[in-house]
Amino acid sequence: DPDSGDNGLLLYSLVRGQTNEFDINENTGQIFTVSVAGKAGTFNLEVQAADQGTRQLTAWTTVSVTVDSSSSSNIVLLVLNQKINVVERKSAEVQRVLEDKLGWNIYVVSIYSKESESKARSSTDETQINLIAFDEAYQEVLAEDVKRSLREQKGDIELELEKVFSAPVSAAVGEAAAAAAPPELVAAIVLGVLLAGTFIAFLAYVLLDLKRKRYTGKYGKQDLVKKVEISKCIDNPWAVDKNGSLKSLEKPEHMNN
Repeated sequence: DPDSGDNGLLLYSLVRGQTNEFDINENTGQIFTVSVAGKAGTFNLEVQAADQGTRQLTAWTTVSVTVDSSSSSNIVLLVLNQKINVVERKSAEVQRVLEDKLGWNIYVVSIYSKESESKARSSTDETQINLIAFDEAYQEVLAEDVKRSLREQKGDIELELEKVFSAPVSAAVGEAAAAAAPPELVAAIVLGVLLAGTFIAFLAYVLLDLKRKRYTGKYGKQDLVKKVEISKCIDNPWAVDKNGSLKSLEKPEHMNN
């Protein structure tokens, strides 16, 4: 809108469509996902742009968004030596610089820090940006091509970003983390480990029990004989005298009293 003042101030909104899955930045018109986990297909969103003049003028268009359930293998990690809250605030300008220098449309997938959220907000360490580049036909650009272009344009990109952040900027290409395993797979792995541990413990118990039974079978009778002999000696203390000669098994007379 070429008008100035309120007549040129445009605000964007989703009029109809899957508003539970998507939302829109009312100032920039950028559409982003809210919750599309486990969903796939094409969503038609009706977007309204309205100026803020006394006699408000509006216009509409339909945006078709296709959600692919598979994860992209062309995500590229760009690491900036800036605080995460500053990068988030300047994300649109960072995107503009990258698009200008790389010549592709850039979609910022996520902005995050390796540190904890509370610490990262006040940290001077690095902020990581996951991004995907799209060509004029809206096809993903291969990650290796994006990385190569980022390295070739590194100097120019850093100079432009220094203007955005009003501070020296280092922009380095990193390795994007591998996609996390689905919860079902994680659960299956954990269950498999637990079952394996239980089986090993059970097997160890069986082997130990068999070994104990074999030992008892081999030495049990001999031990039993020894115990009987000892018992006989205790029950018949008069069977042998001090010199080792046999005596009558009858009890002495004084024992009958």
